[in-house]
Amino acid sequence: MKNRFPQVVQIAIISVYLIFLAGSVVRMTGSGMGCPDWPKCFGYYIPPTSEEQITWKPNTIYKEGFIIIKNETLFVAEHDLRTEENFNKKNWANYTKHDYAKFNKYHTWTEYINRLASVLAGFVFLFLIYGAFKRRKKDKRIPILAFSAFFLMLVEGALGKMVVDTNLKPGMITIHMVLGLVIIALLLWLKFIISDKKTTFKYNAVFNKLLIASVIFSLIQIAMGTQVRQFIDEQVKLFGFENKNYSLMNPSFKFYFHRSFTIAIVLVNIGMFYLNQIKNLGYKLVNWIIALIFLEVISGILMYYAEIPLGTQAVHLLAGAILFGLQFYLWLQSRKAINKN
Repeated sequence: MKNRFPQVVQIAIISVYLIFLAGSVVRMTGSGMGCPDWPKCFGYYIPPTSEEQITWKPNTIYKEGFIIIKNETLFVAEHDLRTEENFNKKNWANYTKHDYAKFNKYHTWTEYINRLASVLAGFVFLFLIYGAFKRRKKDKRIPILAFSAFFLMLVEGALGKMVVDTNLKPGMITIHMVLGLVIIALLLWLKFIISDKKTTFKYNAVFNKLLIASVIFSLIQIAMGTQVRQFIDEQVKLFGFENKNYSLMNPSFKFYFHRSFTIAIVLVNIGMFYLNQIKNLGYKLVNWIIALIFLEVISGILMYYAEIPLGTQAVHLLAGAILFGLQFYLWLQSRKAINKN
């Protein structure tokens, strides 16, 4: 495990980014409530594939915990039962955590795949903390970072349940997103510690300050972006998924802030790129950061002016998460360069 630990860390980072991708597809397709309960889906470990499975029928066996839709209301089987000719409400309890009672098999399975990605990442994290524990004598920070990331993954699971139980409450989604970025930062810090590569970076005080600002700006922008997306979701509920041209009709201040704040982000990162070039600081990640910002801007423009083309939201969110990760890792490199000078 010791020799393979760097690969385990790498896989853990990729697995978290895959969760980001799956989550962005969930938001893009409006599938957040595809499963009304958590961690099961309509009371099933394997989600239903047709509405018939979750519609009350006479002379049918239902297991305890199974959820059905009847008269646009969710009901939960209180025990194993076989239905009679008429609906007996004594056998069922109203699902009280929210009143969202719709079924769409595509939404259901999109949300299920998102959850499955989280479960698979959980297994990766078990190997991660095992390998980190083995390396505890080499550097005490290794197990601390690994266990912290694992703990936050558990918290993320609990938050995922709260997001569903609150019917996608905006504040919960924002916390869910930001906490995911914190996990990314912990894993990248772990990757940086165990990396044996020699660095040739040069420290520059102005560059480092701009870099810190870029990390903070990205966090703010991503958090604000989740709020903007929630506004779009509310518009979709009002006008229908097919009327995307109404998604940003009369947007709130948060949208204008999110759009205008991009200018500050571009300027800060261009400043970093300029200093890296003229001072020959040697930070190759800056080039990738500029490329990702360009991708963010283009995808954002397409979302606004082209009525959110399919896939642009996923690209926008994932690029933002990767951008934050690269900026944070670049900051770690800059910190290390201080000690060299």
